[in-house]
Amino acid sequence: MDDRKAIKEMSAAMAATDDKDLIEDFLMSLLTKNEIHEVATRWALVKLIKAGVSQRKVAETLGLSLCKITRGSKELKKENSSFRLMIDLESQLDA
Repeated sequence: MDDRKAIKEMSAAMAATDDKDLIEDFLMSLLTKNEIHEVATRWALVKLIKAGVSQRKVAETLGLSLCKITRGSKELKKENSSFRLMIDLESQLDA
């Protein structure tokens, strides 16, 4: 199966529900413990960068290389960044 097609199918299924617990359970079942940690860490790093935390402080806080943080920073700077849009959506839910 084509990776992109599989991601599109999963994205469509997740977008079709507003059941946060179902999505969380799905992701916890789908991903290994290490993959969950990787995804959670990437989410944390882009949130910290968007909040204005320096890349060096993010590296120190999360125990990551500057290369990984630079990648996240570049993604946030892209026009119509999906990282930025998703962080903005999540922050609206917290408000």
